[in-house]
Amino acid sequence: MRALVTGGAGFIGSHLCEALVAEGHDVLAVDNLCTGTVKNLEGLSNEPRFSCEIFDITNPFDFGRVDYIFNLASPASPAEFERLGVETLKVGSLGVFNGLDVAKRYGAKYLQASTSETYGDAEQHPQAETYWGNVNPIGPRSVYDESKRFAESTVVAYNRTYKVDTRIIRIFNTYGPRLRGRDGRVISNFMMQALRGDDLTIYGDGKQTRSFCYVSDLVEGMLRLAHSSETVPVNIGNPNEFTIEECAKEVLEVTGSKSMVRYFPLPEDDPKQRCPDITRARTLLGWGPTIDLRAGLQKSLRYFTSLLEQESCDHRQVLSPAPCPK
Repeated sequence: MRALVTGGAGFIGSHLCEALVAEGHDVLAVDNLCTGTVKNLEGLSNEPRFSCEIFDITNPFDFGRVDYIFNLASPASPAEFERLGVETLKVGSLGVFNGLDVAKRYGAKYLQASTSETYGDAEQHPQAETYWGNVNPIGPRSVYDESKRFAESTVVAYNRTYKVDTRIIRIFNTYGPRLRGRDGRVISNFMMQALRGDDLTIYGDGKQTRSFCYVSDLVEGMLRLAHSSETVPVNIGNPNEFTIEECAKEVLEVTGSKSMVRYFPLPEDDPKQRCPDITRARTLLGWGPTIDLRAGLQKSLRYFTSLLEQESCDHRQVLSPAPCPK
């Protein structure tokens, strides 16, 4: 098939592009490089079945007939919620409409990347897909939370009204190579701080929990959902739950760092607990994660070390965007 991956130069999107090419598909990545980078796609630069377009999907688009659209386009880290708030809302609304219109035009399947953030500061634990969430619609995280909730509603409307064949994946905390070093997420923050020898910054008392899924497990779950006939939302994440303090300890042990830990006030609306109920994924897709946190951190160590080396070499340089691989 011919697959279009919006947000294809991003952390997860680039791994998905590689997996789709490995399955034998022709893949077009579309990205405005707002948070993605063509460096993530270097491994596909000599692949004849892969191409890339720099484009903002909040504008109408048509890159020719496609069989599947994977919409991963959105800023996704807390550091961007304020800086790119309007852009996040636009891509979660206009971008979704534009992608669904293309799917409708060509009879293509459409997969929407949603998020565990749709559950907000959850009052149900673990979070199952039937839970409607506890989201502050005007809080500092609302631009992301509500854009994804709106996106899900739009996808369901196109499925019901126009019979577009749709999928919705709710992604829980994911990490691994190509995660940006300064994007404000727990793993990247801790890994870079530990490797620099800086104090690890914990917000709140460190007892709040997260569940961390290695990126290859996430992509496998996404592909299984894409190839299934399931139109209901499906959680994809690792149900092994860690406190933030426990995560910090794992990072220090994997890196061998002697960094200390410092505590800061908990940001507004920061979730106290985050853990997926993956019963639906296990039952409908036969999927479950295979890589635990320690192993995933070890697999990621070389990548974060290379980020630190690059940071020390070119932190004063301003690099212009490179062209996409063709």
